Amino acid sequence: MKEYLPEGRLLNTPENRAMLTSPAGLHRAMAEGRVLEGMAVLCDADHNLRVDCGGLTGIIPRVEAARGIADGSTREIAILSRVGKPVSFVVDSLEGWDGHWVPILSRRMAQEQALELLLQRRPGDIIPATVTHLEPFGAFVDIGCGIPSMISVERISISRIPHPMHRFTVGQHIYTLVTGVDPELGRLTLSHRELLGTWAENAAGFPLGATVPGVVRSIKEYGIFVELTPNLSGLAEPQHGIEEGDRVSVYLKSISPERMKIKLIVIDKLPPLPMPAPLRYYASSGRLTQWRYASEAGGRGAVFSA
Repeated sequence: MKEYLPEGRLLNTPENRAMLTSPAGLHRAMAEGRVLEGMAVLCDADHNLRVDCGGLTGIIPRVEAARGIADGSTREIAILSRVGKPVSFVVDSLEGWDGHWVPILSRRMAQEQALELLLQRRPGDIIPATVTHLEPFGAFVDIGCGIPSMISVERISISRIPHPMHRFTVGQHIYTLVTGVDPELGRLTLSHRELLGTWAENAAGFPLGATVPGVVRSIKEYGIFVELTPNLSGLAEPQHGIEEGDRVSVYLKSISPERMKIKLIVIDKLPPLPMPAPLRYYASSGRLTQWRYASEAGGRGAVFSA
């Protein structure tokens, strides 16, 4: 299936740059209905976007700047917030003004093309996304040409986090799992945790007796839950001076695959990292039809079935 990538992925590709460098390339893109990308450099007082088209300056009229602008279902901030960022578009026309070619562009049409294809996706499909905004309840992502969707905070990883900023950064390229498609509303629902591996897959990377870094996610009277990976945590004995969110080194005291339990000993507090640790994906393409976090012996746990 053809992909319409999140904005920014095409900007510096040789094919995109070649299409933007001349009126001939733009004419070809217009004839083919090709989606291109340029950098939005200005939004005028009427909310029309000016786009750098590699020597030419294109215009995206206000009503063509995003789906829903014409009927008011999309707010004007969707236009203003694009300045200084890549935008997807198709070439609607090439007009001659004062002896210069001016490309008239449509981001809305690019989004309509992208959405038409996205709505053909099935639950279980894995698609790329780019993180655009973080709120306590979830991460907003671009799933193609600026089409927005959201991953709720509880679907980001098995290990619970207080805010998506503990897992993602704005602008980060990630993969997502389609869990539902609503053609009437024109929406996809997404998840992320299923792509980060099962308990067994994550535990396989931690040999007994090793000392590794982790993050304290929860403190109970009976112990401290330490995240070893986004989909794997262990339990350490209570210890004074440790707080939720602390980065610590821990010793792997015991691993019980049949019970899905890892016992830890906190060794030391570590300096915090400036940003979330890189994610390891166990699946990043194709389609996931079945996924079970726990083994049959370990209980139901988190389950996905397409």
